[in-house]
Amino acid sequence: MRNSWWGVLFLVVIGGSIYLLDSVLMPFIAGMILAYLADPLANRFQRWGMNRPLAVSSVFLVLLIILVVSLLILIPLVVQQLKQLGEAIPSIFNWVENILAPQVQEWTGYDLTAELTNARETLAENWRDAGGYLAQALGQIGRSGMAFASWVTYVALIPVVTFYLLLDWNRLLDNIANLIPRQWADDTFRLARRCDDVLSSFLRGQLLVMLCLGIIYAVGLTLMGLNFGLLIGFVSGLVSIVPFLGFIVGLVIALVVALFQYATWWAVVGVILVFSIGQMAESVVLQPKLLGDKIGLHPVAVIFAVLAGGKLFGLTGVLLALPVAAVILVLLKEVKVRYQHSELYDDKNTDDQPKIIEVSSSYHDELSRDDKRESP
Repeated sequence: MRNSWWGVLFLVVIGGSIYLLDSVLMPFIAGMILAYLADPLANRFQRWGMNRPLAVSSVFLVLLIILVVSLLILIPLVVQQLKQLGEAIPSIFNWVENILAPQVQEWTGYDLTAELTNARETLAENWRDAGGYLAQALGQIGRSGMAFASWVTYVALIPVVTFYLLLDWNRLLDNIANLIPRQWADDTFRLARRCDDVLSSFLRGQLLVMLCLGIIYAVGLTLMGLNFGLLIGFVSGLVSIVPFLGFIVGLVIALVVALFQYATWWAVVGVILVFSIGQMAESVVLQPKLLGDKIGLHPVAVIFAVLAGGKLFGLTGVLLALPVAAVILVLLKEVKVRYQHSELYDDKNTDDQPKIIEVSSSYHDELSRDDKRESP
């Protein structure tokens, strides 16, 4: 009981510190997450004969090259497509008013003309006021120059913090492990390995899946000549952090653009084919290769964790949301297993007892097999 109270006190101190030091902790937490994501690559460079400083420097060099090349390729394309989108807005309104609205009214009886007029007036009003808003924003930045400078400083600190954390990552983990009470060591290390499985499967695996899906959608839509194909593809990949949401959002937007641009069913078939190829690649190649059979976070848990973290701790809470959600998920599964093996759950007079024990035992055996497979 005394040990449990120490654990509760530790959690209270950590939560209070995060709440009080919200803005200051942002670059450190972001750096810690980036160091966690980059650590496997640094370890691989070490296995190739590099020492730790050289391996970390190589990781930063690789990331810098990827960032620079991506920006040089993507920024001109994105700017060009945004310019095309601005030029196409009047044509889009005319198409909706003259073609889509009559069809919708014929099929459903709903008149889109009034909604379209309101949208057009709102857009025109905001466009006229854009210069005033920009002037106000620049004036606010000038009046709060210290806050702006602090924000820039925090962003600039992220790569510095990431470098030093990645440099001493293994030593940091060893020091934390040595602080854990010996009677808690076995359970703590086992739970930590499972937390690492959940985090690695979601953060590393899901981010790579999102990137690959964005590339597949963007390349496919661009090759078929669809306007704004690059933007639609990468937005779809970004939204794919929630399974099937990126597919649905991207497919709907691409279908609307294809109907507006080509007005033929062949364009619709082409869009459906592109997104079907992306889904097949995700199911057959990306998910098995990048995620494997590891336990991931449920989409509902992802949404709730991000919203709750942002509400409680702002940007720091958003950064901490997924790691904390992974830890909570692992702890809840552990509590479930312990509960199913407790005297409270194990009723000798229950007829279904053998079936329940068999299910819980198989789950416990699965945890044990995972631990043996993960242990060095």
